[in-house]
Amino acid sequence: QVQLVESGGGLVKPGGSLRLSCVGSGFSFSSYAMAWHRQSPGKQRELVATITRSNTTYHTYYIDSVKGRFTISRDNAKNTLYLQMNNLKPEDTAVYYCRLLNRNYWGRGTQVTVSS
Repeated sequence: QVQLVESGGGLVKPGGSLRLSCVGSGFSFSSYAMAWHRQSPGKQRELVATITRSNTTYHTYYIDSVKGRFTISRDNAKNTLYLQMNNLKPEDTAVYYCRLLNRNYWGRGTQVTVSS
């Protein structure tokens, strides 16, 4: 019943931007912390960013390689998680996955390719 559907990937030149979206259904979206992961060819899937909440305060986390370039956010009214990606680099090329943090629910992924 839990479903996560990513979208927004594509081909972009270095320095460009993309915004990924993940629409969740089948669960109480606002009740769960969320995460973005990515997997590049020949590499393990890695955590990219998380968004969690303590009471009314949201907290975000980013791996060092994307700090200052990526922004994770959510719109609970739309059951949607976002990843704004700016100043993209070739090493950002990967399939990006949406996930309920620390739970075995994943989207199918969306391809991001950064190339000139």
